[in-house]
Amino acid sequence: MEMKFAGRVLDMSRCHVMGVLNVTPDSFSDGGRFNKLDAALLKARQMFSDGAAFIDVGGESTRPGAAKVSVQEELDRVCPVIDAVSRQLDVIVSVDTSTPEVMAEAVRQGAGLINDVRALQRDGAVAAAAGAGVPVCIMHIQGEPETMQDRPTYRNVLREVSEFLARRIHAAEQAGVSSENIILDPGFGFGKNLEHNLRLLASLEQLQMLGHPLLVGMSRKSMLGQITGREVDERLPASLAAATISAMKGASIVRVHDVRETVDAVRVAMAVKETV
Repeated sequence: MEMKFAGRVLDMSRCHVMGVLNVTPDSFSDGGRFNKLDAALLKARQMFSDGAAFIDVGGESTRPGAAKVSVQEELDRVCPVIDAVSRQLDVIVSVDTSTPEVMAEAVRQGAGLINDVRALQRDGAVAAAAGAGVPVCIMHIQGEPETMQDRPTYRNVLREVSEFLARRIHAAEQAGVSSENIILDPGFGFGKNLEHNLRLLASLEQLQMLGHPLLVGMSRKSMLGQITGREVDERLPASLAAATISAMKGASIVRVHDVRETVDAVRVAMAVKETV
């Protein structure tokens, strides 16, 4: 199950680590730390050295209550970083965006993956993803980031997430996105309470029935804080547990802040899976 990302090919039957690089002033975990080019490039180099297969560059925070960002501001934040990282490091650069103009320009600057938390639902996003010609990750979200955690409700979270993703797969394919270029993300923490998140994680392998690789992001999220009682900067052990479970249940990509530790955890999980 190979997938091509801007000239780089990965075996998606294995689990790979995606490092988070937020070039924003207000992201929930590391906002403001890497919103200068030199700091961002230094962080990217470290994540690559630690074993990241992907570096996910985002210029718009999706935490509840985050300030809106103009198209030009998002372009100014992410494009210089994508250009520098893609030229200097042998790593797949992903752009974390829902904005069509940013998708198109990021791919021109070297991005090999579009990672859209809004599942290509903004006007023009499906067409932009199809035109870009690179893989795209479609994530489930209930509502909008500004209000998604107000009171998320489901009758059957696994079924409803699966049905939403199936509809978005169809929309993407109808617009011209190749089926072989689609990755799915169940959207942990995006319009879901703790029970919803745990039910999805417990049933993660069932989402593989949709026929596409899975990307999972739970690193440092509030669901882990609810379980452990730990603050954001104390959630590494919980994040490693979540990544390990995801890898064992078939995730092809785990999106994390702590690359080196997660790479080791995933290697152990892969070694166990390969002996079965």
